[in-house]
Amino acid sequence: MLDRTDYALLRLLRKNARLSNKDLAARVGIAPSTALERVRRMHADKVLLGYHAEIAPAAIGVGLQAMVSVRLARHSRTLVDGFHAHLLALPEVLACYHVAGADDFLVHVGVRDSDHLRNFTLTAFTERDEVAHIETRLIFEYQRNVELPPRPGAE
Repeated sequence: MLDRTDYALLRLLRKNARLSNKDLAARVGIAPSTALERVRRMHADKVLLGYHAEIAPAAIGVGLQAMVSVRLARHSRTLVDGFHAHLLALPEVLACYHVAGADDFLVHVGVRDSDHLRNFTLTAFTERDEVAHIETRLIFEYQRNVELPPRPGAE
């Protein structure tokens, strides 16, 4: 179970994963050895899954982002798992969500331009037998929220 100190460490790391252990400990008000041990424990317990770099889309040639809703024709574990693996193998897929409701997947994609989006959706989705329907929405702006939800039981 995560306590208040763990949540404080997570909040700081979520905002800036490059903080040194010394700075992290100082901001939370604990010893550096305590901060290091808590962070290591959260890694071991799969609370912290990794660190990443935010990259400007235009810097890597992504001029257009979209959210593609995908509805599968049939639902079996093999079909769903296979389609999920297919999505994760595509470099244009920035994130994918397996969801409940009318659609089965929401897929965040990053492409060069509208021609690339058209060709990608045809190849990656509509040409696949397991896909019954797609709907594409352009993303005008994307920002990741660095805040954490309140700690359970916290006021």
